[in-house]
Amino acid sequence: MRRRDFLEAVGAGAVLWFSGCGGRSRLSGTERKKPSFVFFLVDDLGWKDLGCYGSTFYETPNLDRLAASGMRFTNAYAACPVCSPTRASIMTGKSPARLATTDYFGAPQPDTVDKYWTKKPLLPARYDDRLPLEEVTVAEALKDHGYATFFAGKWHLGPEGFWPEDQGFDVNKGGIERGGPYGGKGYFSPYGNPRLPDGPDGEHLPDRLATETCRFIEANQDRPFLAYLSFYSVHTPLMAREDLKAKYEQKAKQVRHEGPDWGKEGDRQVRLVQDHAVYAGMVEAMDQAVGKVLDALDRLDLAKDTIVFFMSDNGGLSTSEGHPTSNLPLRAGKGWLYEGGIREPMIVRWPGVTRAGSLCEEPVISTDFYPTMLEMAGLPPKPDQHVDGRSMRPFLQQTYRPDRRAFYWHYPHYGNQGGSPGGAVRVGDYKLIEFYEDNRVELYNLRDDLGEQNDLAARMPDKAAELRKMLHLWRSEVGARMPTPNPNRR
Repeated sequence: MRRRDFLEAVGAGAVLWFSGCGGRSRLSGTERKKPSFVFFLVDDLGWKDLGCYGSTFYETPNLDRLAASGMRFTNAYAACPVCSPTRASIMTGKSPARLATTDYFGAPQPDTVDKYWTKKPLLPARYDDRLPLEEVTVAEALKDHGYATFFAGKWHLGPEGFWPEDQGFDVNKGGIERGGPYGGKGYFSPYGNPRLPDGPDGEHLPDRLATETCRFIEANQDRPFLAYLSFYSVHTPLMAREDLKAKYEQKAKQVRHEGPDWGKEGDRQVRLVQDHAVYAGMVEAMDQAVGKVLDALDRLDLAKDTIVFFMSDNGGLSTSEGHPTSNLPLRAGKGWLYEGGIREPMIVRWPGVTRAGSLCEEPVISTDFYPTMLEMAGLPPKPDQHVDGRSMRPFLQQTYRPDRRAFYWHYPHYGNQGGSPGGAVRVGDYKLIEFYEDNRVELYNLRDDLGEQNDLAARMPDKAAELRKMLHLWRSEVGARMPTPNPNRR
């Protein structure tokens, strides 16, 4: 879309932003009372990768202080163990299985000419590689009610024509089809990104994205806004600032491990310790960027009126591509349906509502953000849109009663990280995983066995059958696409 057409399409709020004008929007008193939102989404950050979640190697003081001022969730889930599907679930409030967006966009399709498939018993399900324009995203829902909307960082939800500016965001700084910072010098300028002008040579991408976010917030401080900072960090390529790399190389020399450094998950090595200096530097740089935005909210006296979300899109990368982190005590990591692949660090600060330093142990999932944000903003729900999400307001207000809500996952693909096609369901403490290659199931009690080491399927056949039936009915309800036998296997 041409710049002029784009500005005309998104309205005066974007014109003020692009022109650099210091003018302020004139909104009614009712509109001013709507809360603003800052949403931090990190790529590939593991459940244990923050100090407030137990890491003793990575240093995350800004996220630790966010957790201390808000609510930390211990059972928060991504809708998928890889990135694009989870990102689509946040935008739409729908399960990836319902949208058929079940793999990262760009992954091989089943008809791809690829020697890889000849070794596998199944062909993966075909997936849709773009977020449909017909979906009403959470950004569009907020924009329709006077919100200024901003996106920075990783999008990875389709080719040009399906980018943030086509899905409800007034401003797009860096959101394109790529799953990582693969142009230019990666995490350093020049970026080679058509939606992010290059900065000075060597400028660091996380800091640049935070700077752009702060500029947007300052330009729109007198109207409600959604600032969605979706980090490329801490996805590969593994690259850190030299000062941070050196810091953690020295720190790693002081680390003493009681157990082994490596284990096995299927045919893959899995990292069991957190001591990767480059990855640690990436985590800290991301944390510094978060701090820069939080400081801007304080400086502009906006923190009291701004709700802050923080989450990761899938589990930490522990079984492939450099094996940079460990998710222990969780099993496996990105690309797997074990807890290490889907359980995420999540923090919410809702001023005047969440109690500082509070903890929520009830399960929630990434589809829940959409209805939650609408309710926080006092806007009507969109039940035909966020059909798979529930508002988290009772948890945030600590007025909930535990229920037996079921959580479902469907990943009919072979992951780069070693996982195989499968599905999962969690109800209460019990979680069942079904492996599509051989229809085998595993059953775990997560309260007693967080690391999923004690398979109960043979000892509790009735429970396993109950959960398997629920999983099959759910797949039928959402129209989940399934893998098929591979006729070319040899």
